[in-house]
Amino acid sequence: MEDNKHFEEIRSFYPKSHIIECSTAGEILNDQIYDDSIAVTAVLFEKTKLSFVEADITSAEESAAIGKKLADALPKDKLIHAMVFSDGLRVNGTALAKSLSDNLPPNVSVTGGLVGDGALFKKTVVGLDHLAKEGKIVLVGFSGKSLKVGYGSFGGWDAFGVERVITKSKGNILYELDQKPALELYETYLGNKAKGLPATGLLFPLRLHIDHESKTEVVRTILGINKADHSLTFAGDMPEGAVIALMKANSERLIDGASKAGSMSVKSLEPKTPELAILISCVGRKLVLKERTEEEVEAVQSTIGKNTKIIGFYSYGELCPTAPTEKQCRLHNQTMTITTFHEDLS
Repeated sequence: MEDNKHFEEIRSFYPKSHIIECSTAGEILNDQIYDDSIAVTAVLFEKTKLSFVEADITSAEESAAIGKKLADALPKDKLIHAMVFSDGLRVNGTALAKSLSDNLPPNVSVTGGLVGDGALFKKTVVGLDHLAKEGKIVLVGFSGKSLKVGYGSFGGWDAFGVERVITKSKGNILYELDQKPALELYETYLGNKAKGLPATGLLFPLRLHIDHESKTEVVRTILGINKADHSLTFAGDMPEGAVIALMKANSERLIDGASKAGSMSVKSLEPKTPELAILISCVGRKLVLKERTEEEVEAVQSTIGKNTKIIGFYSYGELCPTAPTEKQCRLHNQTMTITTFHEDLS
């Protein structure tokens, strides 16, 4: 991604186009999955106007402010949807998602993802019309009456073990569970797998109750560990007082979850079918599914239609409303998240 010759080659194919690039934890192209490749999709809209903005981010504490900056920069006339591609390690996905939703018109939905770096968690890059770099966030606005956008997000993980309460945290950094060091508890659960943290933490994400009244749940994945203070860094907020439980998965449940995400993403487009689907799935799912990973993409393809073109990537976090009828964007982890597009030319 950081080799200029590849970017220049792609730009030579499409000299008048905007080009978005991002690193991944795996590339999705139609019903195939690749590693260490460059996957390219060219998209032409007949009637829809696109707007592109980019911002730099250096730390997670800037996430809300950067989200507002990006949202404010998008033209609002006839805006119906926005899609975000964010650095996967320097951002607090919860704050970014909330800020984008809060600062865009209430009718505008937001989807997207935190880009990946395999299972290394060392460096992620994003670019807009230039070579991809660290610390970048790109936001794309879709405007016009002819475009229909659908979206869906679903996991397939099951909670196990005892529930615990977050007793000390700051933003997306978790220090204590039930007044005990979070890292030590996690290491106890993982046993020998703890040696591979943070990557092995992807196999055992946390279920987080963020709203007891509505019973809203999200899944959170570890991005990093700090042995000095026994803390865990997550992709999104870990609020004090929230109840968590460890989760695990089996392949059949994850594949079924991908199919359900596909069904959700086309519901608002019916009776039309999408021409394009952008899939963003979590690297943790890929680590669990292993050689069966392509089956979750095949499940999506069979649900959304065989003529729909698919592009996407494996991520460190997915951004999407929790239901097709909602607009409020939230950060998800360990889900298959799908954005579908249909342009009505009649």
